[in-house]
Amino acid sequence: MRHEKGARLLRLARLLASTAEGLTLDEMARALEVGRRTAERMRDAVREVFPDMEEIVDPPTRRFRIPSGLDGVFQAPSADELAALHGAADLLEASGAGVRALALRVLEQKILSQSRASARRRIAPDIEALVQAETIAAHAGPRPFEDAGVLGVARDAIKALRAVGFIYDGGSQPGRRREVAPFGVLFGRSNYLVAAELGDGGAMGEPRSWRFDRMREVSILDRPAAPPADFALADYALESFGVFQEPPQDVALRVSPNRAADARAWRFHARQTLETEPDGSVLVRFRAGGMLELAWHLFTWGADIEIVAPEILRAVMREALRASLSRNDPGASAPAANR
Repeated sequence: MRHEKGARLLRLARLLASTAEGLTLDEMARALEVGRRTAERMRDAVREVFPDMEEIVDPPTRRFRIPSGLDGVFQAPSADELAALHGAADLLEASGAGVRALALRVLEQKILSQSRASARRRIAPDIEALVQAETIAAHAGPRPFEDAGVLGVARDAIKALRAVGFIYDGGSQPGRRREVAPFGVLFGRSNYLVAAELGDGGAMGEPRSWRFDRMREVSILDRPAAPPADFALADYALESFGVFQEPPQDVALRVSPNRAADARAWRFHARQTLETEPDGSVLVRFRAGGMLELAWHLFTWGADIEIVAPEILRAVMREALRASLSRNDPGASAPAANR
């Protein structure tokens, strides 16, 4: 128990040293999953070890931080942490995300180079054992396009609040040059720049997803372009089951009793709700667009899932089934509606 308390105090010290704005007592309590009074006692204990802790008045609260950071003795990484970092880089590289994989490799080298030689020697055998004992299962699917130059331009433009210009080989007018205000990047099966097209008079359209692999001659423009103050990339991503943006629908799916356990452990959507029905089936509800991507996913559940709503999702699923049957079994009759 004493070790657990010491580990939590060290974690709090790291949190206070890693923030520029400082943390309130309530934020400390949430991060450490303790009560406010416990967080207050822990803050006082950390201050005894790090007397340079700053108190920032931020009405109606106060914030605390350790501005000078922590000594390397307190920051030595563990074998588990370094193995996890190595594994994350392997996972990104296996999925085709080479740019981000390289960033993690460089970070791993920086961490090791700042560690004391004795610490590196001590944990090296454990890291090697964990790396050899853990690997990544390969999954079928597209490899996302991740070009260092294109992604770097997008990131620089986002940081500088500048517009991006490119020729887009997609959409209704392939090959046309576009000028957009970049809002953020969505990583997934394909990688997308979330941006709004800019008009000649400075008018800004609705945000949409632009595939990186269809962009060429990408450059930062000498034109200011900032996202609206009320735009949140996380909320934008939640509007769709995948990345295709369309008006959201109220979705209800019924999973059969023999796959109920899988449904409870599965995340269809970040804001889903689950209801267990009398026969043991599970009713999954969420609100999102992207019916075609959802239909593609539902194929993987076979006959163990039923579309309860909306009707448009049933129609998309039927059309996808018809297209698949016509290609693979021309003599088969069209499937009946999903009831």
